[in-house]
Amino acid sequence: MSAELSEIVMVHPPEEGQEPADDGSVRTAEQAPEVARGFLLVAAPDGGSAGNAVLLVVSELVSNAVLHAGGVTGFRLEAGSGTVAVVVQDASTAPPKPRPWDAGEPGGLGWHLVQDLSDDVQVRIHAAGKTVTAIVPCPTSVLPQVW
Repeated sequence: MSAELSEIVMVHPPEEGQEPADDGSVRTAEQAPEVARGFLLVAAPDGGSAGNAVLLVVSELVSNAVLHAGGVTGFRLEAGSGTVAVVVQDASTAPPKPRPWDAGEPGGLGWHLVQDLSDDVQVRIHAAGKTVTAIVPCPTSVLPQVW
């Protein structure tokens, strides 16, 4: 990630090898958008529909971690100059797989939506699972920095 993403950060950090647990951190698809709404009120008060895109990406990544990867082990939002990074960690080393969309079956659109709404999506596999980072365009209150 670039250095410009370090201005406003909301973190629920993972611990190495941490299993999903009820310790007050974001663990469910219902909790994550509420935390993200509070974050956006500060980081992107004028986000408008871009803020809604961030909320959708948060919901999809957390839902995917809960449904397909054993749960969320880490969650972080970072505001940069015109972007919000959504970072979700889980305990599975299997990379996300897009499913073919079938109008007769529920689901299958989430990973496609994340990719469509994001400028960049990175998946990093590591010993404790994987980290998915989506960079979503969103006007933020972060001032650009010159390095």
